[in-house]
Amino acid sequence: MAKGRKKSPEPEVVNRRARHEYFIEDTLEVGVALVGSEVKSIREGKCSLAEGYVRAQLEPLRLDLHGVHIHEYPPAAGHNHIPTRSRRLLAHKREIAKLARLSAQKGVTIVPLRMYFKDGWVKLEIGTARGKSHSDKRETLKERDAQRDIHRAMSKRM
Repeated sequence: MAKGRKKSPEPEVVNRRARHEYFIEDTLEVGVALVGSEVKSIREGKCSLAEGYVRAQLEPLRLDLHGVHIHEYPPAAGHNHIPTRSRRLLAHKREIAKLARLSAQKGVTIVPLRMYFKDGWVKLEIGTARGKSHSDKRETLKERDAQRDIHRAMSKRM
């Protein structure tokens, strides 16, 4: 790399729909087992977490990511990946066991929140979540609009 040239920022894929539809109770950073063309596609920002969910199992102890769409990487031609395949998540045994026990409770699900790069590795932030009712979603929108109005009024004042 030439001197003085700045590295382009790594993309961050965020699941905005998850925060709208769920109350996020707890978060955890996990690794993702990917193939090369998937990493390159994520680096270009061509990934969708909106329909994704995580399934935790006690027997055998594993954590899987389902429903996430990572677009094919065109230069990989014959060595491309399947865009919606399930992917293995990497975490400690005690964390996987804890998530499996939590997700077994009624109304609790595990959702992917954001995918990003950390020291060259793809990381996924997942969260245990409980669903929001329609009125809860409206209340959240009202609070966000009120905060926006407050910030707008404060910025005009300064």
